Amino acid sequence: MVDMKSPEELRSHQWYGTDGLRSFSHRARTRQLGYLPEEHLGKPVVAILNTWSDINPCHVHLRDRAQAVKRGVWQAGGFPLEFPVSTLSETFQKPTPMLYRNLLALETEELLRSYPVDGAVLMGGCDKSTPALLMGAASAGLPAVFVPAGPMLPGHWRGETLGSGTDMWKYWDDKRAGVIGDCEMQELESGLARSPGHCMTMGTASTLTAAAEALGVTVPGASSIPAVDSGHDRMAARAGMTIVDLIHKDRRIGDILTADAFEDAVTTVLGLGGSTNAVIHLIAMAGRAGVKLTLDDFDRIARTVPVLANVRPGGQTYLMEDFHFAGGLPGFLSRIPDLLHLDRPTVCHDTLRDQLAGARVHDDDVIRTRGNPVAAEGGVAVLRGNLCPDGAVIKHIAAEPHLLKHTGPAVVFDDYKEMQRTINDPALGITADSVLVLRNAGPKGGPGMPEYGMLPLPDHLLKQGVRDMVRISDARMSGTSYGACVLHVAPESYVGGPLALVRTGDPITLDVENRILTLDVDDEELSRRRAEWTPPPARYERGYGALYNDQITQADTGCDFEFLARPGTVQDPYAG
Repeated sequence: MVDMKSPEELRSHQWYGTDGLRSFSHRARTRQLGYLPEEHLGKPVVAILNTWSDINPCHVHLRDRAQAVKRGVWQAGGFPLEFPVSTLSETFQKPTPMLYRNLLALETEELLRSYPVDGAVLMGGCDKSTPALLMGAASAGLPAVFVPAGPMLPGHWRGETLGSGTDMWKYWDDKRAGVIGDCEMQELESGLARSPGHCMTMGTASTLTAAAEALGVTVPGASSIPAVDSGHDRMAARAGMTIVDLIHKDRRIGDILTADAFEDAVTTVLGLGGSTNAVIHLIAMAGRAGVKLTLDDFDRIARTVPVLANVRPGGQTYLMEDFHFAGGLPGFLSRIPDLLHLDRPTVCHDTLRDQLAGARVHDDDVIRTRGNPVAAEGGVAVLRGNLCPDGAVIKHIAAEPHLLKHTGPAVVFDDYKEMQRTINDPALGITADSVLVLRNAGPKGGPGMPEYGMLPLPDHLLKQGVRDMVRISDARMSGTSYGACVLHVAPESYVGGPLALVRTGDPITLDVENRILTLDVDDEELSRRRAEWTPPPARYERGYGALYNDQITQADTGCDFEFLARPGTVQDPYAG
């Protein structure tokens, strides 16, 4: 049995439990909300931060799931309060929800600090919401549990099982190549995404919720439960019970988010063949927890962990529902215990070792054995060279192997809209050997580092059967994407990184095995070009965009705001 905190030991006591005027006012206003004293006084107050929205299909079911969380909190003797927070819809928010990740992180931190709460349940899952909620909670420092939104059901079309949005990219290219027409595309619109939940491939959403589970901030097995499965309701209720237990134990999120936990999360992401976006987000999350995580850590760990999840797009066959019923993340982690730190705590167990006791795999083709991996090394490689002195990344297991060592002439685009307008222009002379380069798409240049990195191939090459080319940008790409796409080039071109100096026709060499990306132009010529380069005008003159432009860091350090990432303490408010 956990020793119950006395009412005076709860953080919320300073709002509710003193004899002053302010506490009288707080109690009176809580009566105004319709609550009896017996319902909340002396009980742990739990904030439920809910990213539900009518326009976020990944989270449209979270309004209902919040009721299950409340059920669990009440059952465990706590008092739940639901807070609506910013929704970050990967589908609809432009120019990219990455522009607003730090805004949700700031909102999360300040809500938890400024209200009478003792702990939090964080409800998210669509790509940027998971890191945003965890970054904010890490900065606030209270006990916290994360509730993943869960993957949607598999798509179906004419006897094929579809993965969103991997098959979106595939069939869009087929349409441009003339292989399918408008009728097929209309059918695909209704078959690609057919239930609430985030993408059911191992895209960014599934990668990051798996990372959250690996970090130890979810109920075991939570990250792969399909959004509409009744098990998702039960998981949400369990999370509500768990947060009350954590409050009484005074086990704060900082006790969970240790350096060992982040190493295990990186191992998990790489072994799942997960999204390149996880590199940026985990670095930012670690920074908020006071842990130094770098690109070199990803590359070091990638050389030690095999890819065992045969889940698209890194794998060839399966989707997240298959992964869940094959054993989910506990089953996956049970295959690599020697690569994990098993003695660290999680929100549900004193050690990860205890949490994985009894975990097993039920399908060896979905979650492979070490002797039969999808790939021998982790699914993301970190590149260095004169084109990316601060690093770049490539999801090489999702690229055509013949392109992993390639030299070709650059075809440069300064703007994504320009690229869309001109990519099919025969005058550009694009061949399968060309290297497509997009710049001014990074954190400041995008703005917000949009998912532009999977540059479209020209129609004439698609019609010839070409489905992959080397593409380089300071942008990101969707975790559901695939191809020989070099991403996150740092520093970005907008601030004068070497990508700004590339000219059409310049030879570029990619060598993934040796982790090299180079612009094959002599230093003297590059110095001359740099002297001629002039900074572009600021994207924003006022508002949040101006704050973003002033404070955003580069991709290799997590794209956090400098004033949020810096070390330091913030005092709790005085509530008397």
